[in-house]
Amino acid sequence: MDLIKKVEAAFLVDNTPDFNAGDNVTVYYKIKEGNKERIQPFQGTVIQRRNSGVGETFTVRKMSGGIGVERIFPLNSPLIDHITVNRRGKVRRARIFYLRELTGKKARIKEKRV
Repeated sequence: MDLIKKVEAAFLVDNTPDFNAGDNVTVYYKIKEGNKERIQPFQGTVIQRRNSGVGETFTVRKMSGGIGVERIFPLNSPLIDHITVNRRGKVRRARIFYLRELTGKKARIKEKRV
């Protein structure tokens, strides 16, 4: 098992900020179009963080034109340029799937006071 952990440690990314479910984040993701590469921001609320180590992922949900859009990002992906935390959310669960049914003002998450 130690050999596997050593190999996985080489692929871990160190520059990720500390964020949890309920936080509003902006993920700057590299997109290749032909031979060009650009960075596209995806801003939304973190619904869940899943797994640990190299396979850790997080799901971000945003509303786009009245339609909910969710995207799953691998945390240690080389395609993620950087992640910024815009607001800290005050939630009592690790996975906030109940946001999928809520719209408008009901879908708000209180901001955590520091």
